[in-house]
Amino acid sequence: MPSYTAPTKDMQFVLHDVLKVSDSDIPGYADLDRDFTAAILEEAGKISSEVLHPLNTVGDVEGCRLENGVVYPPTGFKDAFEKMKEGGWPGLDMPEEFGGQALPYLVSTAVGEMFSASNQAFTMYQGLTHGAASAILAHGSDDQKQTYLPKMVACEWTGTMNLTEPHCGTDLGMMRTKAEPQADGSYKISGQKIFISAGDHNMADNIIHLVLAKIVGGPEGIKGVSLFIVPKVLVNADGSLGERNGVSVGKLEEKMGIHGNATCVMNYDGATGYLLGEEHKGMRAMFTMMNEARLGVGMQGLAQADAAYQNAVIYAKDRLQGRAVTGAENPSGPADPIIVHPDIRRSLMDQKSFTEGARAFAFWGATLIDQAHRAGDKAADGLISLLTPVIKGFLTDQGYDMTVQAQQVYGGHGYIEEWGMSQYTRDARIAMIYEGANGVQALDLVGRKLAQDGGKHVMAFFELVKSFCKENAGDDETYVRDFIEPLKKASKDLQAAGMYFMQNGMKNPNNALAGSYDFMHMFGHVCLGLMWARMGKAALAALAEGTSDPEFYKAKVLTGRYYMARRLPATALHLSRIETGAETVMGLDADLF
Repeated sequence: MPSYTAPTKDMQFVLHDVLKVSDSDIPGYADLDRDFTAAILEEAGKISSEVLHPLNTVGDVEGCRLENGVVYPPTGFKDAFEKMKEGGWPGLDMPEEFGGQALPYLVSTAVGEMFSASNQAFTMYQGLTHGAASAILAHGSDDQKQTYLPKMVACEWTGTMNLTEPHCGTDLGMMRTKAEPQADGSYKISGQKIFISAGDHNMADNIIHLVLAKIVGGPEGIKGVSLFIVPKVLVNADGSLGERNGVSVGKLEEKMGIHGNATCVMNYDGATGYLLGEEHKGMRAMFTMMNEARLGVGMQGLAQADAAYQNAVIYAKDRLQGRAVTGAENPSGPADPIIVHPDIRRSLMDQKSFTEGARAFAFWGATLIDQAHRAGDKAADGLISLLTPVIKGFLTDQGYDMTVQAQQVYGGHGYIEEWGMSQYTRDARIAMIYEGANGVQALDLVGRKLAQDGGKHVMAFFELVKSFCKENAGDDETYVRDFIEPLKKASKDLQAAGMYFMQNGMKNPNNALAGSYDFMHMFGHVCLGLMWARMGKAALAALAEGTSDPEFYKAKVLTGRYYMARRLPATALHLSRIETGAETVMGLDADLF
């Protein structure tokens, strides 16, 4: 049975040594001192290890079941959900007026990583509710907010997002679900949606579905899409629950992973719905949820990688096989632990350097969201908009790869369900697909985000990296060699790729789009390189000041050096691919595949 220990010490390092959150001028950050964040993280870590993680395998083995139109989650999920509600965890960063605790999004991100690492399928129930509530908060009328948000923030009612239909996923303009206006201002919603996570269950009194549909007689394509609130149970004027709405579960999907989450086919048969936001502006409202979800999904990639890595380390230290080539390191035993072997070390260092770098990247992204929302900083909003597809695409691709590497450490045992490692790989796999498949994230990054607002956000990113390198060019010679110089080189590769797109993409857009996936990964590596340069600087400063925990900070420096030397040079490979253009990608006629 796998184990999970919340990485609270590493989180504290990122929050306070690297990001220095309590010194920030972002509203609410002054309260985030070490003792305060430690109390929250330790409690969340305890729930993760003691309540959620023991149910992770249960959810994987049992899955959900549909009986008489009601979905029942795995054994223990309902009790655990009650504990989450009692602790107020679902509303950590939601407004106090609706029952939340109004903490920064950064705190919610850190807690969310632990919850996802310990039980991703379970955490999705409250995560989707948070996204739906955020959309209502941003686009709902005062009456809608008062009606739905207090219950959703408390997770007495949960929420979903309904986009995909059997014939349309990415191209939502093709959707057929329709909305017919009624005399009382409501709409009748009819159609079918698929892949609806947390679509039905018995853990809440009501489920508030946010459904994309086309108002009859509206514009064709994506311009005719609107967003509607469609409750499972209708809500009376006094807030009490009324009649069951025309919403039903067609079936439960059988999936590769996240078995503990109810992924449903949802049927809407003249269900009563209420317009959220403006007519035909549904995508604008839905993207409030989608952007939040994409950051959360990126964090899922990191979370599964970290949980898998923790177990791979335990196994590598315990499993005896062979002898170290430099001489026995366990002479009293029949063999040495496999962690002595260079290839196992390489794999573990890949995993460790990714998870710790990715955590810093995700937390930094969360500070940009707080800076944008709490301080009204448009530059921060533009930068996180640019980085969102990178966080989602890069962290989930790499996170999945790291779960595979962790599984590989186990050898044959990694392939046997008894050891539990395959679940991390299977659960991580969906993160590369949902909330916009990673190829779409890459297209969004190159096709839209680079040129957004005249390209000023990507230029701001380059300037940020350049300034950091310049400010630290006179630091310790070893630090400059190990961290600053690799970061400068990788950033130049990224800029060269952007320049290639500018020079060749106008003549043939395929030249840019054929390189978009490589560009997304190149961008991700540069972001993690920047994070490791910042973490390396913080760790060296702590060592110079005579920290009481030198081994922790030495490990940080060594792990960062590994990333900069062994992982970051991938930018050169990605650049080489990008500069070949579209000819080799698009040259083969479709009939020849």
